[in-house]
Amino acid sequence: MRIAVLAVQGAFIEHEIVLRDLDVDCFEIRQSSDLLQDFDGLVLPGGESTVMGKLLMELNLFEPLKNKITHGTPVLATCAGLILLADKLENDKTKHFQTLPVTVKRNAYGRQLGSFQTVAEMKGIGTVPMTFIRAPYIAEAIPDVDVLAKVDNKIVAVRYKNQLAMSFHPELTKDNSIHKYFVQMVRNNIN
Repeated sequence: MRIAVLAVQGAFIEHEIVLRDLDVDCFEIRQSSDLLQDFDGLVLPGGESTVMGKLLMELNLFEPLKNKITHGTPVLATCAGLILLADKLENDKTKHFQTLPVTVKRNAYGRQLGSFQTVAEMKGIGTVPMTFIRAPYIAEAIPDVDVLAKVDNKIVAVRYKNQLAMSFHPELTKDNSIHKYFVQMVRNNIN
């Protein structure tokens, strides 16, 4: 099993550390030639979604990655990664991959000072620590989307087919249960 981590901007190194701690082989996608390597799963990290979206286009990564996601490659998306996957953005006309049938509100919790940590139940995983940094939340999801977690009655984690997406940063805590869940998704997809 090999997992690719989008590494053009954001908190990609933290995801790589968690994956390596789980003995998972991973590598960084920084340019189109990196897509020549085989991979079984993809991580879209948190960061600045506008910058990531622009770099995906400039580096010719957008279409190949969208194609991989559309054709079933499991993806773990956190914070900005969730925004990249979202079909619609509530407060923004920008469009990215549009593979996840949800409407996301960007910067829903305010600026950096609105960042916070909490602990909440995540369906199929249990209680997990959640770190929200200038985080979005999911304002709407179609019925086929499995809502995995809510905080203050706002949807903060979902699963839809091969896509696991959340508003928060599991890579910034010592709890690796969400990454374990994702690794199992990848294993199940391989078999």
